[in-house]
Amino acid sequence: MSTVTSDCSSCILLVGTDETFAQRVSLDFREAGYPTAVSLDRHSSLRQFEELQPCLVVVDRALVGESGLRLCRQIRSTGSRVPVLVLMGRETVEDRVACLEAGADDYFLKPYRPEAFLQLVHLYLQPKTGAAEQLRFGDLVLDLTIRRVMRDGQGIDLTTKEFELLKYLMSHPREVLTRDQILENVWGYDFKGASNVLEVYIRYLRLKIEKEGQKRLIQTVRGVGYVLREA
Repeated sequence: MSTVTSDCSSCILLVGTDETFAQRVSLDFREAGYPTAVSLDRHSSLRQFEELQPCLVVVDRALVGESGLRLCRQIRSTGSRVPVLVLMGRETVEDRVACLEAGADDYFLKPYRPEAFLQLVHLYLQPKTGAAEQLRFGDLVLDLTIRRVMRDGQGIDLTTKEFELLKYLMSHPREVLTRDQILENVWGYDFKGASNVLEVYIRYLRLKIEKEGQKRLIQTVRGVGYVLREA
């Protein structure tokens, strides 16, 4: 079953098995000015994704048989870089890592809080800068116009949140940034003090930009945060 509202050429695709909950979230999106398509199973959501080319996808991880994360992987297998947000019922390191490995850009922990979730959605749907601009640090290049990252001439595939994290670090080279500074400027909304979501993202960002013996660029400053500098 699916419901499409308004002009879906730039809609949000919402995927979940709980129809009542999905319609509630969809109503919140519509009231906030976001056209929305709702899908209640993974197979129809893939069809809608191909047909509608949404500007953002929200997936409830609780789809039957872990198909929520499977859907994330299938979306990424098409080559699409559309932002994907996952609704999760728990927050363990394993859950966060699973979301990243599946290609999700971010997650939101239930219970659903409309104001906080809409703030997160808005962050991902903000217009991108159209000015030609690049950030460089050594052999690492971040192109803000086409949102592409290269190191030593080789392209690097990043999720939206990984891109924003690297952008913030590259905008403050050799400057020690605290965890709170990074969370506030990259995520833009409150995280619990005990959450190690930043550490998880740093880990995966390092794996992507520091391959095959390349010099480490993202340094850990124990008890403080991180800094972009050569060792």
